[in-house]
Amino acid sequence: MADATIECVRVSTRGDYASRALLSLALHSDEPGPTSVQEVAKRTGLPQPYLEQILLALKGAGLVRSKRGVGGGYILARSPETITLGQIVSAVDGPIVAGDFGLPHENGACEHEGQCVLLSVWDEVGQHMREHLNSFTLANMVKRARGESVESIKTPDHHLSLNP
Repeated sequence: MADATIECVRVSTRGDYASRALLSLALHSDEPGPTSVQEVAKRTGLPQPYLEQILLALKGAGLVRSKRGVGGGYILARSPETITLGQIVSAVDGPIVAGDFGLPHENGACEHEGQCVLLSVWDEVGQHMREHLNSFTLANMVKRARGESVESIKTPDHHLSLNP
């Protein structure tokens, strides 16, 4: 029997942009004061209007704090060691799931043939996706971006790609 593996997990453009923005803040977290949206956009090459919307969602999720006015901008609300890619993606995209299928029915009571079995499988796939994304912290990403060695994470062979 052939080995069945998940070849591709899709992360939305919004999830990618949010991750890039927070990685930028983490890379510059030793600099004094908040970082302006304009500066984050310049560093990351992201469109500023879209980035503003994303940072507001991240603020609502408690991942960044903002300061208004002259010298205002954004800072990480927590240390990079405590912020995971899973939390970032969830903050802007909602729950990380394999699809919009709902949860398996309890006690195997299903309306259609095979429905409970497949709902259970999709739920497990979503759980694996969440666990994998939550295994990467911003601190890990900072180390990788700086070319420092990062402790290897033992996970199945997953390939992350972006939605166009």
